[in-house]
This record gives sequence, structure tokens and C-alpha cells, in this order.
Amino acid sequence: MARKIFGFGSLVLAIFAFAAMASAEDAKIGSMTLDELKKALGMSVYLQGGYTYNGNAGTVAASGDTEQNDLRVFDHKANSFVLDIAQIVFAKDAAPGNTGYKLKFSAGETAKWIHSRGMSGVDPNLAPPANAQVGPGTDSFDVTEAYVSYNAALGKGLRFDLGKMVTYHGAEVIEAIDNVNYSRSYLFNYAIPFTHTGLKASYAFSDALNASVHVVNGWDNSTDNNKGKTYGLSVGFTPAEVFSTIINLMSGPEQDNNSRDKRNLVDIVATIKPIKKLSLILNGDYGREQNAAAGNTEPAAWSGISCIAKYEIDDKYSVAIRAESFRDPEMVRTSTVRHVKEVTFTPEVKLAGGLILRPEYRHDWSDDKVFDNSTKKSQDTIALGAMYRW
Repeated sequence: MARKIFGFGSLVLAIFAFAAMASAEDAKIGSMTLDELKKALGMSVYLQGGYTYNGNAGTVAASGDTEQNDLRVFDHKANSFVLDIAQIVFAKDAAPGNTGYKLKFSAGETAKWIHSRGMSGVDPNLAPPANAQVGPGTDSFDVTEAYVSYNAALGKGLRFDLGKMVTYHGAEVIEAIDNVNYSRSYLFNYAIPFTHTGLKASYAFSDALNASVHVVNGWDNSTDNNKGKTYGLSVGFTPAEVFSTIINLMSGPEQDNNSRDKRNLVDIVATIKPIKKLSLILNGDYGREQNAAAGNTEPAAWSGISCIAKYEIDDKYSVAIRAESFRDPEMVRTSTVRHVKEVTFTPEVKLAGGLILRPEYRHDWSDDKVFDNSTKKSQDTIALGAMYRW
């Protein structure tokens, strides 16, 4: 426990120390200015927090008094101010014929949900990142990415990354600032993994076509839980500025001490820009796993589709809307719901200095009573997210 508190506290203190120094125009460390040091280290700092109001919030069974937004992951806490994530990143891009690296350390509520097995003492196969059967871990510190890169000088550059990396699946990422909504979709929360540990080889055949091959321990596993490896393929195609698509595949055994039963995933993301200010993002997922549902030898399957639209009014204001449907008939991913849908409306305001504010309204509904302690078929939330990257 002391190690976890020290790790969390050290990261937060480091972030605020750099932020304080950044506020001084002529801040120096030795002979280098802070900006020069930041560039040399490939360093960036990210802070995100928010508040989500839910008038009919459920309660956490273990405590009986903590209010929550049911079926939500990163924004699961209701009616409470939350430090979602405090993050510090060090990165160096690997130029052709050279090496690089990336280190990403995360702290806060989000860190509790993205732990990989073997690094935190939390087993994500029993937590929402894998099948959402119980709540998150208690460790608020996470080594989210840690890998070394080598870019072989072959053709346009054959790059290898070895270590722990965030997933290549999905239309969204862990940090809200790089998404268009404040909350995350059900597809990101339940249909796909968060991280992988292993080897990635990538190559850009042209400006329009690139591909990568992955050999990893599995879904959210820093330490493998069986004798089999999980294999993945990602192909990106951008024939024109107005359209791009990524097809992601993954297959491998994910169950404890079971290298026979495979989990397969197909993830497709397409981005369309019909006009300069409008972006449309379509995301579809289909997963299937043998012997995943207790007492059922038939394969369990889950699927979903998400449609996101963002319109940039000007450099300061934009609006976004997301609609999605997620099916989990055998309840192997959510443990509580067979079919759930949501619509999210998110305006955005960019303030001076890089601060971004996102007020958000979201409506979730299901065919079954899975909200507000299993008494309602829907829930409505109003949130305000704030995010800043330096």
C-alpha cells in the first residue's frame, strides 16, 4: 500500500512541479530552459478531471453509499468531483536506422481500470477491462505504456516496438482529450482490450497504405496466463483526405491455463470528412470466444456499432454527438446486460492557454432493468469534463 501511495503521490507532485515551472517564462534547469528540456526528453503532461451528475445513480454494493453511473467505466463515479487522470509521458520517435522509446505513467481514477495483469496485482480478467464482473482495482498508479522502438532502414522504414503498448483497436483512446466526447463508448469499455504487451512490427507501404503485425501476451496481460500467444493484424488505408479506414484483427487464447479456446476480434474504424468542418467516425466490433460463458459450450459472441459526428463551429467551439448499440447476449463482457444503447451530446470550448471544457449530456437505455440498482431501464447523466495537455 505504501508503494502505491508513494507512486501516485510522486507522479502528481512531479506534474504539478513541472506545471509550476512552466508558468515562469524564464524557468531553467541547469543551462537549459524548461521548453528545451521538455523537447529533449520528449515530455508531455496531461491532466483531466470532471463531475458527473446522475439523479438516479446506483450504489456500489460493497459500500452501499458510493454513487455510480451504472455500466460506465472511466466516468463511473456519480455526483462527485473526480481526478480522472494525471499523466506524464516521455517519448522519442525512432528515425530510420535509429532507436526510440515511450514511457507513459498514469495516476487517478482512470488508472484503476486499465491495469494489465502481472503489473499491479489486479486481475483484469475479473474486472471491467476483461469482462466487467467486479469493480476496478484500488491502485491509482499505472505504467500505461513502456516500450522501446527500432526503425530498421529498410524501404520506408520497418519499425519494431517491444514492450507494453495501448491497444490499436477502437475509435477512442484512454485520454478524453484525444476523443470527441468526454465519456467513453460501450465499445471502448467492453468490446476491446486496453493494452497489450509484446512485439509490434509496422511498415508504411505508401502514404495511403500501412500495416502492422502484433504478437502479444493477450488482452491486458503483461504476464501471460497460458502457453499460447495472441496474434493481431492492422491495416490502414487512406485513399483520399476525405476518407480513411482501419481494419484490426486479433486472435488468441485468453483464458487461464487454457491455450485451446480462442478469443477472436474484428474491429473496423472508418473516418469520413464530407466537408472541412465535419468529421464522421464509424466503429464496428465483433468478438467471439469458445467456452467463455459458464455452463455453455457454445461460443459466446458480442458486437456493437458506434457512430460519432463532430462539427467544428470555429477554432474555439465545436459540438459532437455519439450514438451506439452494444449486444452481449451471453453477458460475458458486461456480466449484467444483453443489449444496451446510448446517445451522447458533447459541446466543446477551447479556452486560452490550452484548457478544454466539455459539458456533456448522455442517455443510456436497455431492454432490461440494469440501472439504479436494477430498478430502471435507463439513466441520464450531465457531466462537465476539463482537460489540459502541456
